[in-house]
Amino acid sequence: MNSVPERSEGSISASSPGGAATRTRRSRGGMSRNAGSDVKAAYLFIAPAVIGFGVFVGYPLIRSFYLALTKYNGLTDPVFVGLGNFRRLFTTDPAFWPALRATGYLVLLYVPLSLVLGLALAMFCNQRFAGVRVVRTLAYLPVVLPAVATITLWKFMLDPQVGLLNTILDRLGLPTSLWLQSPKMAMPSVVLVMLWGVGGTMIIFLAALQSVPTELYEAAKVDGAGPWSMFFRITMPMISPIMLLQVILQTTAALQTFNQPKILTNGGPGFSTNVLMLSIYNNGFPTLGRIPQLGYASAQVWVLFVIIIAVIALTAKFSSLWTYSDNN
Repeated sequence: MNSVPERSEGSISASSPGGAATRTRRSRGGMSRNAGSDVKAAYLFIAPAVIGFGVFVGYPLIRSFYLALTKYNGLTDPVFVGLGNFRRLFTTDPAFWPALRATGYLVLLYVPLSLVLGLALAMFCNQRFAGVRVVRTLAYLPVVLPAVATITLWKFMLDPQVGLLNTILDRLGLPTSLWLQSPKMAMPSVVLVMLWGVGGTMIIFLAALQSVPTELYEAAKVDGAGPWSMFFRITMPMISPIMLLQVILQTTAALQTFNQPKILTNGGPGFSTNVLMLSIYNNGFPTLGRIPQLGYASAQVWVLFVIIIAVIALTAKFSSLWTYSDNN
């Protein structure tokens, strides 16, 4: 006859309520300890990002807002003037409103052209033909070239006397232009140089085009739709979220344009290309013999910051009127 092993004194049956309660308490204790360790580890991992954001973003924002309320030249202690810098900016500075108009003009010229040209290049590079990879590489190559060297080369090409562009126009019997030295042509010339880097926009649009299901085009062809009908009824709705992203990116980049006006024209002739970022730079880091106005430049920075936030907010607010989503 098989004997049942005797339980030792003090042991608890696995099936007894007391044993289950003991295991539950132990497991809960283990889980709480593990959860506490995970939380500590998470804080350790995010600490560098939080510290970096605070040191390189948070503190400079707070500091610049404080300086915008002061008269500060970088050499002496800041003197608090309240809203004096902003009052001067909107009422007495003769260069502020021309700079604002030049910035708006640049945005109106550059953003639509960059979107149209970038999308056209993307659609061309989305075709299947021999050498398409080479074409994509050449279209994107200007993006990775050194910006200052490229802009300087364009400055020589746009020279009205010995520039390559006028030389070609003259050989073809077409009228030449003063380009960067003409108040009317200076900003379009700056925008022309900016469009040299449209390959970055092209790459993003190309990725969006390649994500559109080919079944939609095949079904449209069966229904007899033409190329333009498929573009406006399939392509544009499907890539509209990327179009929204590009509108925001290109607009904010245009509002912060600095390299091209600085190198090509230095804001001239007159105030025709003196965009807001260049005006901020000239006030904060003037030429020798002039006193820096870092407090006043900080006020201009905050005006530009508010403009950028307003543009992004308005674009996002009305995006539902023309962007497609699966929830529509």
